[in-house]
Amino acid sequence: MGWQRLRSRVAYENAWIRVREDAVLRPDGSPGVYGVVEVRSPAVFVVPVTEAGEIVLVEVDRYTIGGLSLEVPAGGTDGEDPLVAAGRELREETGLAAESLVDLGPVYSLNGVSDAPGRVVVARGLRPVGGADQEAEGISGVRLVAVPDLLAMIKAGEITDNESLGALLVALVHLDRVH
Repeated sequence: MGWQRLRSRVAYENAWIRVREDAVLRPDGSPGVYGVVEVRSPAVFVVPVTEAGEIVLVEVDRYTIGGLSLEVPAGGTDGEDPLVAAGRELREETGLAAESLVDLGPVYSLNGVSDAPGRVVVARGLRPVGGADQEAEGISGVRLVAVPDLLAMIKAGEITDNESLGALLVALVHLDRVH
């Protein structure tokens, strides 16, 4: 039977998200309420790879978790083509530009409670161009991490942002770097 939406109301919205409360019938036929966060613009998750094969990560001060998070450069597309947005986010967060941006396909974040589509993009042929807006983004550092060290950091729980973990997995599989 699947889920059926009976009614929907907007509980909250701003420029980035809308929170919807739906009256539903669950797959078993019983009534329920489902809250859904709708993200207004799809996100891009950029996995920058240096000529030496290192992955570029950013240290971000995240208000929501009250501290630093090690992540891939990412952000909203703001209505742009995902590859254009990926190049913009890469420049804003790292001061780098890429010779090549490859869209690896769609991902969805927190799909149990949200409608938050995104794209994973691998960036190669990196070069410094400046133009980073790290202070406004809450970025305190940029790190180059070799893949074996990246995997060790993941194992040690040093990278906890699930969107970054998913993007890294998609990219490393695409690059045939998971051994």
